[in-house]
Amino acid sequence: MSNRIIETLAGAAVISVAVVFAYISYDRAGLQSVDGYELTASFSRIDGLVVGNDVKISGVKVGSVIGQDLDPRTYMAVVRMSVRSDVELPTDSAAKIASDGLLGGKFISLEPGGDIDMLAAGAEIQYTQGSVNLEELIGQVIYSANSGSSNSETPQ
Repeated sequence: MSNRIIETLAGAAVISVAVVFAYISYDRAGLQSVDGYELTASFSRIDGLVVGNDVKISGVKVGSVIGQDLDPRTYMAVVRMSVRSDVELPTDSAAKIASDGLLGGKFISLEPGGDIDMLAAGAEIQYTQGSVNLEELIGQVIYSANSGSSNSETPQ
């Protein structure tokens, strides 16, 4: 009987440690939603961007992606994001989808403009740049390298 009690206590300890590690990981990852005002932006493509991804200015997290949809008239991807209320953006600000690295996740990078008027809650960011498809870029480089090498050979 004492073996069962020891096994039960050991199992409870393992589960408790796992819960603590999960909480610390969640807290350190910065996955909490950002309270603030909502903005939208339309992109030609949003490959790899998902709800919960960061919205950053100069590498600092100022918000998060809260939704995405397809505009049936323009076939553009419409992204809804929440930005901290203490961050005001000029109306000529730009948004682009960037990558954290070669294998990293995507995020929205906001680049503030110089206008004196600020975006209001619910406004749309007009200047956007969509996601770059890395596979297409690599394919173009390989194709151009192959076609360039076949043209440089001279028959003898």
